[in-house]
Amino acid sequence: MKNFISQGNTLTFTNDTGAPISSGSGALLGTIFGVAAGDIAENASGILNLVGTYELAKAPSEAWSLGAAVYWDNTAKHCTNVATDNTLIGAATEAVGGGAADILGKVRLNGSFG
Repeated sequence: MKNFISQGNTLTFTNDTGAPISSGSGALLGTIFGVAAGDIAENASGILNLVGTYELAKAPSEAWSLGAAVYWDNTAKHCTNVATDNTLIGAATEAVGGGAADILGKVRLNGSFG
């Protein structure tokens, strides 16, 4: 097929977000969410993974159940179960507590636009 470009699992972009993006961190570009495949300096080219399952920072006060919808809070730069003013990025792949030490959650990215 002559118009095929790629599988769409990754996105190469120039980081014009105004800040560096650390490897393994989430990033929202318009309505596209991904996880940085490596450190991406400001104004440098980098790769976001758009699909897969990742352990990402989450709001410590929230408990998640398996399969719960997960959103990206682009202000706080972490995952949340709160839909209001946030972007749907995927689903929790395991339950996680809501205690002060529960700052990471496993998320399967939905690979689609929020």
